[in-house]
Amino acid sequence: MVQKYQSPVRVYKYPFELVMAAYEKRFPTCPQIPVFLGSEVLRESRSPDGAVHVVERSCTLRVDAPRLLRKVAGVEHVVFLQKNVLNWRERTLHIEAHNETFASRVLVNENCSYTVHPENEDWTCFEQSASLDIRSFFGFESALEKIAMKQYTANVKRGKEVIEHYLQELIAQGTSHLPRWTPAPVREQDTHRQPGPQEPSSLEGAVIGSSPCLALEGVSTDGDKLDADYIERYLGHLTPMQESCLIQLRHWLQETHKGKIPKDQHILRFLRARDFHLDKAREMLCQSLSWRKQHQVDLLLQTWKPPVLLEEFYAGGWHYQDIDGRPLYILRLGQMDTKGLMKAVGEEALLQHVLSVNEEGQKRCEGNTRQFGRPISSWTCLLDLEGLSMRHLWQPGVKALLRMIEVVEDNYPETLGRLLIVRAPRVFPVLWTLISPFISENTRRKFLIYSGSDYQGPGGLVDYLDRDVIPDFLGGDSVCNVPEGGLVPKSLYLTEEEQEQADQLRQWSETYHSASVLRGVPHEVALEILEGESVITWDFDILRGDMVFSLYHAKQMPKLGPWEPGPRTSGQLIDKGWVLGTDYSRMEEPLVCREGESIQGSHVTRWPGVYLLQWQVHSPLGSVACSLPGVDDVLTALHSPGPKCKLLYYCEVLASEDFRGSMSSLESGTSGFSQLSAATSSSSSGQSHRSSLVSR
Repeated sequence: MVQKYQSPVRVYKYPFELVMAAYEKRFPTCPQIPVFLGSEVLRESRSPDGAVHVVERSCTLRVDAPRLLRKVAGVEHVVFLQKNVLNWRERTLHIEAHNETFASRVLVNENCSYTVHPENEDWTCFEQSASLDIRSFFGFESALEKIAMKQYTANVKRGKEVIEHYLQELIAQGTSHLPRWTPAPVREQDTHRQPGPQEPSSLEGAVIGSSPCLALEGVSTDGDKLDADYIERYLGHLTPMQESCLIQLRHWLQETHKGKIPKDQHILRFLRARDFHLDKAREMLCQSLSWRKQHQVDLLLQTWKPPVLLEEFYAGGWHYQDIDGRPLYILRLGQMDTKGLMKAVGEEALLQHVLSVNEEGQKRCEGNTRQFGRPISSWTCLLDLEGLSMRHLWQPGVKALLRMIEVVEDNYPETLGRLLIVRAPRVFPVLWTLISPFISENTRRKFLIYSGSDYQGPGGLVDYLDRDVIPDFLGGDSVCNVPEGGLVPKSLYLTEEEQEQADQLRQWSETYHSASVLRGVPHEVALEILEGESVITWDFDILRGDMVFSLYHAKQMPKLGPWEPGPRTSGQLIDKGWVLGTDYSRMEEPLVCREGESIQGSHVTRWPGVYLLQWQVHSPLGSVACSLPGVDDVLTALHSPGPKCKLLYYCEVLASEDFRGSMSSLESGTSGFSQLSAATSSSSSGQSHRSSLVSR
């Protein structure tokens, strides 16, 4: 496995020329870096005008490893080859290095770059990337990888300190400014001089134009880079490897994610939740982004308005901050009628309210970061359990609580900085036994539980909250405006019919997906079929407008980043450069679907590949023959004041032999699917079958 490292942008607040003078003081030896034993210049050349200086060195490093590993390897030091390309005209230094020792077993590549700060020409930026590929090493591959990465990240931090040391040394010696390079006057005889065999006529162009160092791995445009000072100021102290994981995951999202890129604080939470394991954090974050898109969570704070009943009886609210500057949320669970709230507003409304609290918490963390001038990425919750009884252990209520915990754990990791549980009654251990298995170990370590009056005095709340913040109902001086809760009148409960409708809506929201479709911008779902004969089933309702439904087959997946299991959904997946009949083909004739209709159907696949379900706005002019929008269509869609078309859909891929027993076939058995399933079971030639039912 190849290990990669990518540094943030580190800024030296000194001119490029002075930083280069400090950099050169590291050679041929550097006492400040003990593992660096020395270096030797192998080759050196300059361009005719002196603007480009190329130096190739052999650098010897001491092996700082356990004695057993050094004995097995049979070496006490390793040799690296380094090539420096210094361009005085462009004010850049590009460095590439690789190991010569054990190159057949272990491959280390490093790229570094010193450039002028894009916004201040008197500052210098430094970036660094590296990769480690251990092919074989006498059975010690895992140990060598850990030792190498540990030493490398330690040397990264040390390298910046060394440059700062030599800069201060130069300033102490009276060198605080060096003139910029200017071209020397061209003498007449030089204009007729022909380059020799060791002196390229355009060394500058040859070196700068072909050097792979110019495209550093993992670094995108200036606007996409992370500054080390920004990380320290807004994200907190990170180790070099943690910085690298953040930059790599952020860059991966910029390249592959088509929606809104999460903020750096949000990305960092997922890395922390997975102990900075890049692949695991990426998987968790991708699932969360898909969930946010499906449920439109990004718009929750603008669209969610809690019911009046919830505002009156939900005993929770924000209340200043703790001593560390974290936003403080107070929840008086013992005073809250959870059963009554569930029966009055439904589980879905409670979940929406909990999600809005988490969204608001993230927003408050950003505000406190700006207010206090230090990174604040989590909040504190003060949970008052006075009044907790067996009534709160009502089974549907506990089940709903577990669902909320699961949603929050999956999508808001590392947002809870501390949970202060006060006045825990005797029934609390029962509740804790039920919910603790659903809470991650990292989160459980943040719980502090006080029974009785233990929260008062030293070691209690005063260790975490200022005295003028402790609420009055806990003996503090602060007037707390959090609702007191209380029993919800049974007259406000939902009727059985309303409750049934709410439950049905929740089940639909978990199974079906909603989509909005603009004219000229279709909505498409891609399904990967690995076996030749499978069954694609679909069920959708047209909620607004008239649409055209089509099914296509392509041999390859549109290039939209790494493939993930399951249906792939987007606005338009079919590449605009594809030609119908060549790059992809139509599997079913377009079906015009009217507003209010419910459509069910299926298709027996003939070939493996990618199948695309497409919905587009119906045009009475017969434009359904072409699936790709023209420029005029897109412009019309963007500027048209008319309403969007909307649909609710579900699709599934089934093996042919499993079709009859699937949820889709059972639910649609009375609408034409039963006849098709029989044909599917007996199909041996893979011919295409289709059945659609339209009901009004």
